[in-house]
Amino acid sequence: MQNDPVRTDGDDTFVRDTEPFRREMLAHCYRMLGSVDDAEDAVQETYLRAWRSYDAFEGRSSVRTWLYRIATNACLTALERSSRRVLPSGLGGPEPDPQAAPELAGAGVRWLQPIPDALVAPDSADPAAVVAAREGLRLALIATLQYLPGPQRAVLILRDVLAFPASEVAGMLGLSVTAVKSSLQRARGRLRELSLAADDVAEPASPRARAALDQYIAAFQNADATALQRLLRHDAQMEATPMRTWFEGSKTCVPFLRNWILGAPGDWRMLPTSANGQPAAVGYRRAADGARHAYGVVVLAVTGTGISHIVSFGDPALASLFGFPATLPAD
Repeated sequence: MQNDPVRTDGDDTFVRDTEPFRREMLAHCYRMLGSVDDAEDAVQETYLRAWRSYDAFEGRSSVRTWLYRIATNACLTALERSSRRVLPSGLGGPEPDPQAAPELAGAGVRWLQPIPDALVAPDSADPAAVVAAREGLRLALIATLQYLPGPQRAVLILRDVLAFPASEVAGMLGLSVTAVKSSLQRARGRLRELSLAADDVAEPASPRARAALDQYIAAFQNADATALQRLLRHDAQMEATPMRTWFEGSKTCVPFLRNWILGAPGDWRMLPTSANGQPAAVGYRRAADGARHAYGVVVLAVTGTGISHIVSFGDPALASLFGFPATLPAD
């Protein structure tokens, strides 16, 4: 393999011109790939490709558009090598029996990952820009995007989430404007078929979301199934990786939690955070020695009528991604 030449001239200019877009490149690659790990790899590849070709850039488009073209194509290449990311609800229907033992999915399943808001929050003082960025990262949207073929996914994100003109999207993807419009229509139709939820999901910093998260944490830490019942909408959904078993309706969600998850008061400790523009918590379970070891991250969809969706990501490594320790000391 030929080594890249050592460069010094223009490096400061490259960093000055491209670094301000790194956060939104990560958000874009995450939307495309559904994984923080994969998105970080794609961003690294994007900046490497951009650095190599910076001398030939010549400003034929904006730096931002140029980076989005490189990032999108890096993601499309990655998608050719891997299967889509899923949540448990993408593997089958809900389990009607709350007494049923949770069933683990096979080792080959590639799970969707949550993304910390802190990694992708835009450097903007405009509250509308921050809200729009969060809306484009909702878990329901990210999970649904994974069902679209890569090119359709790219067109939908670039047009409907990022609002690039069709002509610029065509240039990024090497398509005609007609092909972009046709692909967008098919992508939108597919999303309608998948019935993407359009609930009024509360911003994580809103009083409604903060109150719901605080009450959820208190109920879970106190093993209070009755309090959880009050928080959930009657049609709430609950799923947790790496289980393929998931539940729909508070009448099955809450008994399952009571029978299999909650344990005794004090078994769980939860620390508040935010992910995908939604309130979230990093969970810890108490071990026999009294120490608490990271379980993963729980993300809530809070609406005006209660919590509509709970997604638990059972991956201890997520604690460090969200800036929390892997273990908490014994109480």
